[in-house]
Amino acid sequence: ATGLLIIVVGRGTKLSEKLMADDKVYEGAIHFGVATNSFDADGDILETKPVPPLTPDTLNDMAASFIGDQMQTPPMVSAIKKDGVPLYKLARKGVEVEREPRLIHVYHFRFGNYREPLGEFRLACTKGTYVRSIANDLGGKIGCGAHLAALRRLASGKFDVADAMPLDALLKLSLRQLEQRVIPFLKLAV
Repeated sequence: ATGLLIIVVGRGTKLSEKLMADDKVYEGAIHFGVATNSFDADGDILETKPVPPLTPDTLNDMAASFIGDQMQTPPMVSAIKKDGVPLYKLARKGVEVEREPRLIHVYHFRFGNYREPLGEFRLACTKGTYVRSIANDLGGKIGCGAHLAALRRLASGKFDVADAMPLDALLKLSLRQLEQRVIPFLKLAV
């Protein structure tokens, strides 16, 4: 994943949980016709199937069924812990355990472009939503399998990537310039 990363330092770390709980906005690409065990491009290929004729309109019709509240089962390849062990470690050993479904909410899910096999989308959701699970589920709904090929976080709460600074540019700032970029703790706490 690329895009917006909120960095908190000093007293701001007290607000990190609050900031992480904010809703998120993403853009990305879903690769249709190939399902993986991690639901993203880093996973092992489970199956490859032909992709039926798709358009942004047909994808948007199917994406509409994901809008609203739903229970989502986290993928095995995740940092969620079962008995103190991250699920991804169990998955690497070929162990699959039952995961508790979690309530998520998708506010917006739309496709803009589709060039087989990739569909480009924009999605707004609550914290804790696994976008790669949505990609996998959509591929299942279509009947061809799918995985998340790319993901970029555009916004988290009131923070937007358009207002952010690339890390390499941030590291080149003088202390004075850096102080001008930092949002004071009291502004965040409100």
